[in-house]
Amino acid sequence: MASYANLPAPSPEGGLNRYLQEIRRFPMLEPEEEYMLAKRWVEDQDTEAAHKMVTSHLRLAAKIAMGYRGYGLPQAEVISEANVGLMQAVKRFDPEKGFRLATYAMWWIRASIQEYILRSWSLVKLGTTSAQKKLFFNLRKAKAKIGALEDGDLRPENVAQIAHDLNVSEEEVISMNRRLSGGDASLNAMVGSDGDGSTEWQDWLEDEDADQATSYAERDELEVRRELLARAMDVLNDREKDILTQRRLLDSPVTLEELSEHYGVSRERIRQIEVRSFEKLQARMRELAAEKGLVDA
Repeated sequence: MASYANLPAPSPEGGLNRYLQEIRRFPMLEPEEEYMLAKRWVEDQDTEAAHKMVTSHLRLAAKIAMGYRGYGLPQAEVISEANVGLMQAVKRFDPEKGFRLATYAMWWIRASIQEYILRSWSLVKLGTTSAQKKLFFNLRKAKAKIGALEDGDLRPENVAQIAHDLNVSEEEVISMNRRLSGGDASLNAMVGSDGDGSTEWQDWLEDEDADQATSYAERDELEVRRELLARAMDVLNDREKDILTQRRLLDSPVTLEELSEHYGVSRERIRQIEVRSFEKLQARMRELAAEKGLVDA
């Protein structure tokens, strides 16, 4: 993949305003064009096709990166990390799944940015707890919710409220707020657009219905679900585990006909085992979730 890794792409290091203007030169792709480019990359490792997919989505990467402002990190570096995530998405994109590259890429972009932020020693110490990481990505939203928008230290009553809402200590709230304070620039600062200087920073921000806090929480929940699933599988015998995996846990499920031939039973019998195994697995996952206090027993 060395040729892919070396694909040329504009760098934000030369000046953010100029970079934002430069990436607007790359045209957006029509669905059919995107599909054909993706096929060329998947089937022939065509780096020119991959390059076009990357450059056509640089505006998406920049827009998402702008949603991670205020963490005290150079914006150019955040955008660079967003571009790394974008290239990883293009590398793994499967055009046969039926969705657009932008839908797939936004998760890779956010993951890349979040990993970069969490690696930054000046903001979050390595080895922080899950609660502290959630505080990191939720503090600004929590402050906005209670109207604590001023710079500097929070009022004691606001500290107490946020600590209660996010289930962390008041000391953690104070410390994190001090780390994150003072990094914001005006959302109305002009970055220029089409020569008329009419575009503001806020025009590049993420949509509010897809913010980094939600993304982090969803990823954290997914990890918990995977852990519960792995433990719950022990409730099944080998045949049940194999049939359920083949039918429910693969991207391309095995047919009932194939499994009936493999096990020497009817398709209906395979279907019954699949349903029963799934019910047993669900019940065991609920038990494990209750033990961890994730649901009511």
